[in-house]
Amino acid sequence: MHNTRAVIIAAGLGSRLRPLTLELPKCMLQVGNKPLIQHCIDNFHANAINSISVVTGYKSEKINFDGLHYYHNDNYANNNILHSLMYAREELEKAIEDQVSLVISYSDIWFHPSVIKTLLQSKEDINVVVDTHWMSAYEGRTDHPISEAELAVFSKDNKLCAVGKNIINHYDDENENENENENGEFIGLLMMSPIGIKNFLDHFDKVNNSLSLTSSFQKATEWQKSYITDILQDMIDTQISVNCVNIQSKNKWKEFDTRQDFERGLPL
Repeated sequence: MHNTRAVIIAAGLGSRLRPLTLELPKCMLQVGNKPLIQHCIDNFHANAINSISVVTGYKSEKINFDGLHYYHNDNYANNNILHSLMYAREELEKAIEDQVSLVISYSDIWFHPSVIKTLLQSKEDINVVVDTHWMSAYEGRTDHPISEAELAVFSKDNKLCAVGKNIINHYDDENENENENENGEFIGLLMMSPIGIKNFLDHFDKVNNSLSLTSSFQKATEWQKSYITDILQDMIDTQISVNCVNIQSKNKWKEFDTRQDFERGLPL
């Protein structure tokens, strides 16, 4: 486990949080007594993940922690989180070469160290963390509607069936015999083995070679604006297996997307 590495994607504009993000990227806003991204870094360290890379973009000069590797997305104003991750492609390819697993994290989430511990125990090639008690996190969260949740539908053996925004009712309508499936919210945290990384990169390249940057893709209006959930959906559509690692507590993670989220602070 101590050879596992991590990439944090922190390139976004954080426009929904203005004016708080006029001078700072979202991940550098204070939560508790330190920047949000510092919690992520500390929780990786607590699980012996010490090789950490960050993909920066907006206000990149404000993200400056010793001992980390940095990659800069200079097109952050036009692309989205999936294409941001590709600016750290070197890290993904190094992980394949060195035969180590890689954890990939959004930068606007807080998670308890136990979430990483649980994720590291999985032996599957591609793993996404899913909160099956996700509805409780939206109690009183009036500035971030449930429709914004990146939801996941998965089978009894934890295989991802569908993922993205507004997918549960649509999936149920299209799959009447799949009523045994479970659902939860993808929290923005995933882990891939070397085999999983190769499958991920091969699929990205296949799509990238077939589309222009402005072509539509899955739920994205433009390929360059795709979310990680878009490519995960495309992968499972082609029978690539994705495993769900389930957590069941609103106190183990939290997304910080609006001023209300920051005002409410960390889970108790």
